[in-house]
Amino acid sequence: MKPARLSLRIDLPNGTRFGPGKAALLKALQETGSIRAAASQLEMSYPRALKLIEQMNESFANPLVETQHGGAEGGGTRVTELGASVFALYEEICAASDAASADTFQALVKHIRD
Repeated sequence: MKPARLSLRIDLPNGTRFGPGKAALLKALQETGSIRAAASQLEMSYPRALKLIEQMNESFANPLVETQHGGAEGGGTRVTELGASVFALYEEICAASDAASADTFQALVKHIRD
C-alpha cells in the first residue's frame, strides 16, 4: 500500500489551477528540455503535456514554457525564468504546508484502514 501524502492544488483567481501534475511537468521539462521526453518520463501522453503547457502559459502574465520548432539548430523546450520561479514557489508552499500540518496529518493517517 502506498503511504498517505499531502498534495496541493492551487485554484488561481482566473479560474485555472496549478498543482502536482503541472509542477511535475515543469520539473521534467527543466530536466529534459523536451516535451516528448518529459511526457514519457511522467508516463503522460504528448497531447496531454501540450495541453498542460498551454494552460500554464495562458494562466500567467508571461509564458512558463517556451518551445522552439526544429530546424537547422533543432527544436527544444525551455522553462522560462518565470516558470522556474513558479515551480520554486509551489515547492515552497508544499514544504510549508507539509511542515505546518505534519502532526494533524499523522493523526488522520492513524485512522486509515490498511
